[in-house]
Amino acid sequence: QVKLVEFGGGLVQAGGSLSLSCEASGTIISINSMGWYRQAPGKERELVAAMHIAGTFSYANSVKGRFTISRDNAKNMVYLQMNNLKPDDTGVYICASWGLLAAGDSYGKDYWGEGTLVTVSS
Repeated sequence: QVKLVEFGGGLVQAGGSLSLSCEASGTIISINSMGWYRQAPGKERELVAAMHIAGTFSYANSVKGRFTISRDNAKNMVYLQMNNLKPDDTGVYICASWGLLAAGDSYGKDYWGEGTLVTVSS
């Protein structure tokens, strides 16, 4: 059974940094893309960053230049380095995988973690 678990998060002052990590576990054959959503109070869920198996990236405009996503394909992990954090970055950060092919499956599926809370104080 595939499971995504996030690590990191917490409380940080504006201008500070935090690192998030996410591990996908299970009998995984391949993962097309991994990334992070953000769910802020009263706002729609936003795709913050994604990294694809080909090595290409995508970032939300609001985090470009401040956040960096990376992957370890051998470990089925994705990381998010967040620098120069702002109060608007506060929210639950949810790890996601797209096109994850697990043993026994005939096609890749999408999975999400439960999220980790990031709070940025002003």
